Amino acid sequence: VPKGHFVVYVGEADEKKRFISPISFLNHPSFQKLLSEVEEVYKFNHPMGALRIPYSEEAFLDLIDSFQSS
Repeated sequence: VPKGHFVVYVGEADEKKRFISPISFLNHPSFQKLLSEVEEVYKFNHPMGALRIPYSEEAFLDLIDSFQSS
């Protein structure tokens, strides 16, 4: 993983896709909201040692697009 980035696995159990995301995403209010939702609903279960977001790839990409347009 390049310096200044982190790995996010998006999707359900056997349909995960790996994304390399800039650390700056962690400070974005929309990403913070997403992390809060994941923590509340899924209890941040990260057996792979990386951030896993059990949402659809489409929903994640829509969120990322919102970062670039704001």
